[in-house]
Amino acid sequence: MALIDSFGRAIRYLRISVTDRCNLQCEYCRPAGGPLMPTHQEMLTLEEIVRLCRLFVGLGIDRMRLTGGEPLLRRNLIWLVTELTALPGLDELSLTTNAMLLDRFAPELRRAGLGRVNISLDTLDPETFARITRGGQLAPVLAGIEAAVAAGLHPVKINMVVMRDVNAHEIPAMIAFAVRYGLVLRFIETMPVGRAGMRTTPHFVPAEEIVALARAGGGAELIPVERSRERGSGPARYFRIAGSDTEVGIISALSRHFCDTCNRMRLTSRGELVLCLGNVDQVDLKTPLRAGASDAELVEIIRAAVDRKPLRHHFDTGPEVVESREMSGLGG
Repeated sequence: MALIDSFGRAIRYLRISVTDRCNLQCEYCRPAGGPLMPTHQEMLTLEEIVRLCRLFVGLGIDRMRLTGGEPLLRRNLIWLVTELTALPGLDELSLTTNAMLLDRFAPELRRAGLGRVNISLDTLDPETFARITRGGQLAPVLAGIEAAVAAGLHPVKINMVVMRDVNAHEIPAMIAFAVRYGLVLRFIETMPVGRAGMRTTPHFVPAEEIVALARAGGGAELIPVERSRERGSGPARYFRIAGSDTEVGIISALSRHFCDTCNRMRLTSRGELVLCLGNVDQVDLKTPLRAGASDAELVEIIRAAVDRKPLRHHFDTGPEVVESREMSGLGG
């Protein structure tokens, strides 16, 4: 079985937000004061997540990523990792984290079967880190990165949201950091998702300028890397830093969108299946699940949802599309 949308794209990747809570308040992710948090009853239970994921794997989803908020704040996350990695047909389970708690959890996550981690890190300067995160501390994140490397959660990927007049000048330093620790570094364009994301519009740096800054500021020679199956439908264009094994990816959701090869959907902590970051359409899975829907009925709801997946995002069509939900509730 396979999930094929109406444009012929095979949907094989699911991002699962296990909580909207976070221990940082990144300015491009969460509005000042924070969004309204779901109650415990409004969130999917871990058992409900496992049931839905089992159905998704049966439909051909072979890659999953746990996200938040900050997923390490969800109680019994290790149990969830163990259950998901045991699903026949799931090739990879990864996790996106801000790494504030990763120093503590990295070894246990690896033992539970987690494959790798993506870590959000926008700066190596403690003062800039505090500004972007509204008071966060950089040291625990750096310790978490070292713990992930030591635990074997390879490849450890670092995601840097590049912002003009905030951290764009740090691109060379981030490249040097990635080379030193053997990390995969990915530069991400800001996206106008939610009230928080809209605030970053003046700081937008297009992908080609990011590449130019990497080459000019640090003198890095970027050699294009051909797509492998692992990256095949992913959002990043990859380059290798000459003279090293370090790879750099550029994720250009706005300046050079990758919608024609999009193979992903998102499941929110509230049980909503989000088909595209740049569209408001989503499908409620929690209500039928809790109303006693059978597996076959849930599968039909999922298939019908995939048929509604749009051809591309519409970040450029107006604020009514992007302000209706926050990135912090979508899993990034």
